[in-house]
Amino acid sequence: MRAIATLLIVVAPLTAAAQGLVRGTVRNKDGAPISGASIAIRGTTLSTRSDRQGSYRILVVPAGRVRVYAAAIGYGPVDTVVALTGGDSTMVDFTLVAAPLALPPVDVVSDRVPHFGDRPATSVAQVTERDLERRAVNTVEEAIDHVAGLQMLNGQTNIRGSTGYVQGLNSRVLMTVDGVPMNQGDRGGINWDLLAVDEIESVEILKGAGSSLYGSAALGGVINVTTRDVPAGLHTRLRVTGGVYGDPPHPIWRFRDNPGMLGGADFAASYGTDVFGGRLSLGDRHSDGYRQQDQEDHLHFAARGRWQHANTRVDVSGGWAGDRYDVPLSWCSRGECDDLGQVFQPFKVDTAERGARTDSRKGYFAARVRTMVSPRFAWTARGSWLRTHFIDLRRNGTALGREFGIGDRFGAAGQIEAHPDSTRTVIVGTEATFSDATSDIFGTHSQSELAAYGQSEQRLGAVRLSGGARVDFLAVDGGSLTAVVSPRIAATLSRTGTWRASVGRGFRSPTMAERFVHTFFQGFEVVPNPTLRPETAWSFEIGHTSAPLLRFLRVDAALFWTEARDLIEPQLLLIPPDTEKIQLQNVVHARIAGFDASLVAAPIPDRLIATLGYTYLDTRRRLAGDSTEGPLAFRPRHLLTLGADYTLGILGVGADFRFASRPARIELEGFVDPRRVPVKVLDLRAALKPRGWPVEVRALATNVLNYIYDLVPETLAPVRTVTLTAVWTH
Repeated sequence: MRAIATLLIVVAPLTAAAQGLVRGTVRNKDGAPISGASIAIRGTTLSTRSDRQGSYRILVVPAGRVRVYAAAIGYGPVDTVVALTGGDSTMVDFTLVAAPLALPPVDVVSDRVPHFGDRPATSVAQVTERDLERRAVNTVEEAIDHVAGLQMLNGQTNIRGSTGYVQGLNSRVLMTVDGVPMNQGDRGGINWDLLAVDEIESVEILKGAGSSLYGSAALGGVINVTTRDVPAGLHTRLRVTGGVYGDPPHPIWRFRDNPGMLGGADFAASYGTDVFGGRLSLGDRHSDGYRQQDQEDHLHFAARGRWQHANTRVDVSGGWAGDRYDVPLSWCSRGECDDLGQVFQPFKVDTAERGARTDSRKGYFAARVRTMVSPRFAWTARGSWLRTHFIDLRRNGTALGREFGIGDRFGAAGQIEAHPDSTRTVIVGTEATFSDATSDIFGTHSQSELAAYGQSEQRLGAVRLSGGARVDFLAVDGGSLTAVVSPRIAATLSRTGTWRASVGRGFRSPTMAERFVHTFFQGFEVVPNPTLRPETAWSFEIGHTSAPLLRFLRVDAALFWTEARDLIEPQLLLIPPDTEKIQLQNVVHARIAGFDASLVAAPIPDRLIATLGYTYLDTRRRLAGDSTEGPLAFRPRHLLTLGADYTLGILGVGADFRFASRPARIELEGFVDPRRVPVKVLDLRAALKPRGWPVEVRALATNVLNYIYDLVPETLAPVRTVTLTAVWTH
């Protein structure tokens, strides 16, 4: 009630205040425009980002003296005071000085409202537009695999050991695109290839439970993808990529006579004014794959539009992607293929599985309206629809068997944001989701979710305190409601760096695939379990950020601890007399504790930047009703990432190294091939960008040592791959 009363107080005097417009540009010391810079009026709802020309506009600015803040990744922030009169338009141009150790200027994902220049109370990592470009990646998952504390396991996201690996049935990490949830409605997984990488401006990763604001699936964290805005003027962009896969390191493993190739092209065109704008993009990719039966074809379309009038902005976006890819499934063991006398052939598949493939279609539509009623009050509403459709063709005896699934996720949400004064922020919101599934392995089912949340933040000198909670109501097939409450409290102290601490609850509702799946895996029948309960967890964190340290370092470190209950994992059931089946059950109580740290060093500013990320994990797994403990599956104890970039004029070179220790345990250890080794992967890259030219050329060599390893049982990880990418921008 107090939060609602505060909102009413803020709204009451709105129409009386005179308002103005602030516009201008953001450039570096050489006069070049800086795109994606954040410009804000501190302590208000007023903020924006600069476009590719470095231009920006902020509407509904109150008359009088206001403080305007501008910052960008890799640049130091600038504050200035501006005097406005009602109805006036004031020009404010910013010149930012390069500061490679400067912290990211904006945090959105940890509080669901932008925080400009304030450090988040929980660990947040950011993958910038520059990170995406210099690594020449094709999908977001290829870039975030370098974030400290995060590991990708065959397409599944493992933040601080939260997820592990269960093939295609869930994710304990929520993905949002511009704040809109994008996890699949039937399986709960993430489609990393739904968005073209050129559509993405940045990625934020919240480490730890985020259910107090985002609800189900945010048990282990949240990944928010921010897409590019539509700039003013006419712009086009073409990206062309070609590459080749390395051969197996041993001739006896070779499975084809010619090298495997990959390539693709993406094109985008946009036009915008101060009032409206639109963009269309399309792309196509093909890969021969690096294993037998590993070809893939990918096609995507996307569109975005914006309209702004006075204090209201409307954004509409959508996309569609289609894939047809062969499925290598598990590698070939002795006697299952032309093994040439080898115990296993990691590049070949079982002869009985030849012809297996998947056809996948997915698309989404989202609309968002935001109205800044006053400088201290704004409301936002959005609606979305996500559809996924897959058809799996799998060998069943001598014939190909067909499995399919269609999942829809409809969402609607509303949020109110208020700033009663410059030291306090209040948000309240509500969210509704309806998901349905039609499948021959999941059946026909639906799930409804309704939630309400609220959060308040107060600044007291150097201390910032925040607290809030969310309540979610869940119903499957129109049955009885299940309620889950997720509170959270957090604090930061800005003194000798920034100290942070937080405690929050996370949960994840079982997906319809987990409840009702009935299929076969590794020769076992998988049977449904409609009685599954939500997973829950309490997450604790204390961390510290120092920048700059010794004038050339930035250090961020955190201790974290998660106590989880009712985790869902596959269990072997012995059905008399001697039949074994698999069923997903709430059987695991787990403790995940550890330490992660990231370091950025700039010994030669503007030329040499080095990064280091390290995570130590200690996990304990105990089955319900059993006192025996052991480690969680697919959680390496040590994760290490190293990176370095050197720029000299128009040429830039860089390297990345990833290490993950050998997991102590995997699922179904006695029934699948247990071979596993540590991960040791080195990537090299280079970029050439002549001054004044609209073309940039990038070269990338991944896994240059051609190290052979697997992340999940009997599935070979990518081998050496060399790609060349050319980007033309106008």
